[in-house]
Amino acid sequence: MDENKNILNNLNNPGSEKSMEALPLIRIIISGGGTGGHIFPAISIADALRKINNRIEILFVGDEKRMEMGKVPAAGYKIIGLPVAGFQRNSYLKNIIVLYKLFKSILFSRNIIKNFKPDIVVGVGGYASGPVLWTASLSKIPTVIQEQNSYAGITNKFLAKKAVRIFVAYEGMEKYFPKERIILNGNPVRQDIQNIESKRSEAFDYFNLEKDKAVILCLGGSLGAKTINQSIAANFDRIKSGNVQFIWQSGSHYFADAKKLVENMNYQNIKLYDFISRMDLAYAAADIIISRAGAGSISELCIVGKPVILVPSPNVAEDHQTKNAKALELKNAALLIKDSEASEKLINIALELVNNKERCKMLSENIKKMAIHNSAENIAIEILKIVKTKNYFKKVA
Repeated sequence: MDENKNILNNLNNPGSEKSMEALPLIRIIISGGGTGGHIFPAISIADALRKINNRIEILFVGDEKRMEMGKVPAAGYKIIGLPVAGFQRNSYLKNIIVLYKLFKSILFSRNIIKNFKPDIVVGVGGYASGPVLWTASLSKIPTVIQEQNSYAGITNKFLAKKAVRIFVAYEGMEKYFPKERIILNGNPVRQDIQNIESKRSEAFDYFNLEKDKAVILCLGGSLGAKTINQSIAANFDRIKSGNVQFIWQSGSHYFADAKKLVENMNYQNIKLYDFISRMDLAYAAADIIISRAGAGSISELCIVGKPVILVPSPNVAEDHQTKNAKALELKNAALLIKDSEASEKLINIALELVNNKERCKMLSENIKKMAIHNSAENIAIEILKIVKTKNYFKKVA
């Protein structure tokens, strides 16, 4: 950490006789997306880069049909979309279309690289990162990868062959990547979710909550979690009878049906959203949190430090969400409910937990111990170290 602080000082103050404005502009592409688990770490890295050095121009490249096309501009960054798509295991015809889109995306990526002239390209996972990082590596531009999960996807395993650094959040990732290029650094999280204790009053006003009732926050990711949504819908009577209120992020895929259900029941203690833009306030308001167990979510939940019930999705490669959740369960840092048992157990356990202050305190204390802080800043420093080795800073010496 002391070394990183020294590097940070050198990057900000390369010479006492030179001002920051004298530094050459550094151009960085950040590519990937598809879900919040890829997008929000990417934005966190971009924010950290700009905080360290204001002479940085950042361009995002994502999937033209996915949520990053809205979320990235909302965070203040430019983005270009690619017509990329993922391979389908059971459809030969669809994969012909996928190959065509991949070829088209590679051509687009060549133009992006040629026109933007990046000094380095950062991949955060998702289909869009493939064409951009591959094209950059062919152009002898250094690339780095940020792998959020305990199980590496096909795209990142392929791209890692040429990557200069691979930032990971879990130990044991040398089974997927070259050991000498791995840096264990945790997952970047949104900066505004740190130090949320002072935001609780603001959060209750924002969500129009009653201050004398406990709050359960239900998250299924940006697209939604079918089982969590079904568990809530199947237990409306149980929810209504308890002295508790819910903030429910149903996800975009399930919002229309969930909205009809809430309106028909006329139940004021459920605050329904397709997507929550102020997650800092949602976390601040929550007494307990129900969530899937994606790597990005786990990293945020450890920072937030609230009692958590994890319902791992069974529909992911190598069942890595269950592995993520078990790592917390073994340390008494979270409760784990199997997806197949959620409809029957989830709401009952949540209502019991929110009233068990002693157990809530234990879970909160233990999950905080698993937090890795400053991941985005440390990744940003490593990225700028790579750029610095190309002697850009010597141009103003």
